[in-house]
Amino acid sequence: ATQRETQQIPTEEVQLEIYLSNGQKVKVNILTSDQTEDVLEAVASKLDLPDELVGYFSLFLVQEREDGGCTYVRKLQEFELPYVSITSLHSPDYRIVLRKSYWDTAYDSDVMDDRVGLNLLYAQTVSDIERGWILVNKEQHRQLKSLQEKGSKKEFIRLAQTLKYYGYIKFDPCITDFPEKGCHVIVGAGNNELNFHVKLPNDQMKEGSFKVTRMRCWRVTSSVPVANGTANPSSSSKCDVKLELAFEYLMSKDRLQWVTITSPQAIMMSICLQSMVDELMVKKSGGSIKKMQKKRLNGTFQRSDSQQTVKSPPLLDSPDPSREQVVKLSTKLSSVSLRGLSSSNSASDISGNEFHGNYAFEGIGDDDL
Repeated sequence: ATQRETQQIPTEEVQLEIYLSNGQKVKVNILTSDQTEDVLEAVASKLDLPDELVGYFSLFLVQEREDGGCTYVRKLQEFELPYVSITSLHSPDYRIVLRKSYWDTAYDSDVMDDRVGLNLLYAQTVSDIERGWILVNKEQHRQLKSLQEKGSKKEFIRLAQTLKYYGYIKFDPCITDFPEKGCHVIVGAGNNELNFHVKLPNDQMKEGSFKVTRMRCWRVTSSVPVANGTANPSSSSKCDVKLELAFEYLMSKDRLQWVTITSPQAIMMSICLQSMVDELMVKKSGGSIKKMQKKRLNGTFQRSDSQQTVKSPPLLDSPDPSREQVVKLSTKLSSVSLRGLSSSNSASDISGNEFHGNYAFEGIGDDDL
């Protein structure tokens, strides 16, 4: 209600456009007061996606770029009102996109057992390959094309699962202080890691991965440039706000180091990290991501609990809560198995090298880029 009141939008029936990964539009009739879950259910119903698969998908706010690419801004949160969120941006460049919400490729099998689930996953995989998020060499491209021509969607996805960066979300080029300050980097999130593709000052390209299970904690901070010693919020435009994601990483047995990424997508990166941790926790406790119907609290929402999108581990008190939130990982997390993939799946073996110890980077040839 707060979000709606702030924007002064009355409760009424409206039509909302939700996009699939391949650009296809689904129009759903909703109320302006409907929350993310309601809209997700409306989309699932329109597509004939079974109830038990709704929890495998999420809605994301995405910005279309002039070059035809797209930027994932964030995942829509539970208590958000998608209609209000999208209309308050007053820009045709933003859209709400349906995409799978899980990271472990093993869950693909559940989705592929259903015709609609299979089509959604297939569309997403094709689109991720087309936009270069998944790396494909010429021979693999030929095989994929042949499966596509035969209409073998399941086999297409099975082959794609073995490719590098399958199931990753890729972020726009940004800046990191690892291995040294001011390095240009392309970050990808997937396979329980943040993958770095770094351009060093000598123009050499290096690659490696930071495992979520070796991150002790992370935080997102925003800062406004200071002029004449004072930050003036009224005169600073949105572009001036700088977002950073910093995480403390176990580089070697007894050495922790902070790594910082400066990117407008820092919040989306932290959402990815949190959902990876949540998924590992659920798997560790023997749970599944099959949707559990949440009981509505007769219109009254216990915001103090429910609005915390961080379920496990809990938020730590931070010196200045308005500036940052620090998420501390459970120490038990280190015992979580890193690989959800079967040993026959080579994707788990080529996910890049962990950065720790002596920061051993593997050089990358032009063919891999």
